[in-house]
Amino acid sequence: MDQMRSIFLVGFMGAGKSSIGAAVADRLGSRFVDLDQEISRRLGAPIANVFADRGEATFRAAESDELARVAGLADVVVATGGGAFCEPANRELIHGSGGISVFLDLPWAMLLQRLASDNSDRPMYDDSDQARRLFEERLPEYRRATVRVQLDGSESPAEAAERVVDALQEAPCAT
Repeated sequence: MDQMRSIFLVGFMGAGKSSIGAAVADRLGSRFVDLDQEISRRLGAPIANVFADRGEATFRAAESDELARVAGLADVVVATGGGAFCEPANRELIHGSGGISVFLDLPWAMLLQRLASDNSDRPMYDDSDQARRLFEERLPEYRRATVRVQLDGSESPAEAAERVVDALQEAPCAT
């Protein structure tokens, strides 16, 4: 890539946005921002507590505000929350700032396996049927990303990061 533009990793919960994002940032020498961690810090509570105590609307408003803040940064890799990219205004923020969205596309079976083993801090996960419906609802939105990286889930974060960086080098400019 000629100039370093901000990269926003998008995808369903369990796709590895945080771990892969940190590895991508390390590989590129960029700053890494986990949007959920920033929101949690800003609101002074874990995301699950924010959902439970203040509701999804409060979380989504904070998510959009935080996204607006990081969208203005250069040379940053951002792990978004699973629902952030599904909001049209958030997609516009990402793409309008010149950012590149990267969809980490994993098969449902792998996502389900990951969710079943670690769903303690996932307020949008009730059960596998509900999660599958949410995944299918969000999938068309994720497919609006600038770049799609197909993963099978067997990759380490470093291997997946390598795939992301390779895909970014081949990607057209964000529109």
